[in-house]
Amino acid sequence: MKLGIIGLPNVGKSTLFNALTKAGAQAANYPFCTIDPNVGIVAVPDERLDSLAKIYNPEKVTPAVIEFVDIAGLVKGASRGEGLGNKFLAHIREVDAIVHVVRCFDDSDVVHVEGSVDPCRDIQTINLELILADIETAEKRLEKAKKNAKSDATAAAESEVLNIIYEGLKNELPARSIELTPGQKEIARGMFFLTSKPIIYAANISESNIGKPNARVDAIKAIADKENAQVITVCANVEEEIAQLSDEEKAEFLRGLGIGESGLDKLIKASYKLLGLISFLTAGPKEVRAWTIAQGTKAPQAAGKIHSDFERGFIRAEVVHYDVLMEHGSFNAAKEKGLVRSEGKDYVIKDGDVVLFRFNV
Repeated sequence: MKLGIIGLPNVGKSTLFNALTKAGAQAANYPFCTIDPNVGIVAVPDERLDSLAKIYNPEKVTPAVIEFVDIAGLVKGASRGEGLGNKFLAHIREVDAIVHVVRCFDDSDVVHVEGSVDPCRDIQTINLELILADIETAEKRLEKAKKNAKSDATAAAESEVLNIIYEGLKNELPARSIELTPGQKEIARGMFFLTSKPIIYAANISESNIGKPNARVDAIKAIADKENAQVITVCANVEEEIAQLSDEEKAEFLRGLGIGESGLDKLIKASYKLLGLISFLTAGPKEVRAWTIAQGTKAPQAAGKIHSDFERGFIRAEVVHYDVLMEHGSFNAAKEKGLVRSEGKDYVIKDGDVVLFRFNV
C-alpha cells in the first residue's frame, strides 16, 4: 500500500520524506529499504510490540510497514503537462492515498513559488490541477458510457454516477467531497479519479509555532472538513532532527517541546488508518510481529498473510486481545483463565488481536 507525498515546490515535502524514512528505519529496528530514489518503506510505530518483546524476549521484532513515495513537485499547468506535470500525475495514479504537504512557515531564505505563504491558495492550486485532470478523465468515460447506456444497464449506472461527479468537478469540488449513495460510491470506486483518493494534509509549521494556535493550520482544517480529509501538524525540519536521535534522546527532546508524540509518528499512524489497515500480532521467542491486513479481514485470510499453507489448512484461530494478554502477563496465562477464544473461519480479526493459528499441513 502506497502513500504519495505531494506539494508545491519548497513546502518541505522532501524534508518530510527524509525524516519519515529515517524515523521508519529507526523504529523497532526495521532496516530502511530504498526501492527507488524517491520511495521508502517506513515502520509503523507500535508501542504494543515493545511491550510484547519484554515478555517474550524474541530474537527479532518486526513492525508493520507502509510505503511512502516522494512525488515530484507541482506547478500550475501540471494537468496540461507543464513542468513535471505528466510525471506528477502518473505517480499520483499509482498511490492509494495522498499526503499533501502545505507550507505554513515563514522563511525569507526559502522562496515560495507564488511569492507569499498562503495555505488555502496553495491547496486550491494543487486541487485544481487534479480536478482538471479528473474532468478530462470523466469526459472520456462519460462519452463511452452514454453510448452504451441504452443497451447496457451497467453502463447506464456508470453514466449516472459520472454525470454527478462531472458536475461536481466542474464546480471545483474534489471527487471525495461529492455526495453519493453507497451504491454510487461502489461504482465510482472503480473509476480511479485522482481527487477521490483519501488525503491527509500535513501542515508544515515553523519550530517557533509548535504547540501554539495557528490561523494557517485552522484554515487548512476548515478545507479538510469540507473534503472529508484529515490534518496533521508537523515541523519537517524538527522532525528530521528527531529522526536522527536514539529512542531515549527522542523521548527527552519531545518532553522538552512539551509534546508526547512526534508529528511524524502521528502522521505515520494516521496514514496507516487512512488506508483502512489494521494490525494483528503474533508473539513468541523467535519473533514478535505486527501483520498488516485490511479492516474486515477474516481469520483464514489473515493466516494467509503469514503463509499460504496457513490459509489452505486453516482449522481455527486462538485469539486474545493485546490488552487482555498484557493484563495477565502472557498468552498461556490468559489461556489458563479461559480468556483465549477459539475462533473459526467467519471470525473477523480486530486490531490488536494476538493470534495463534492452528492448521493442517
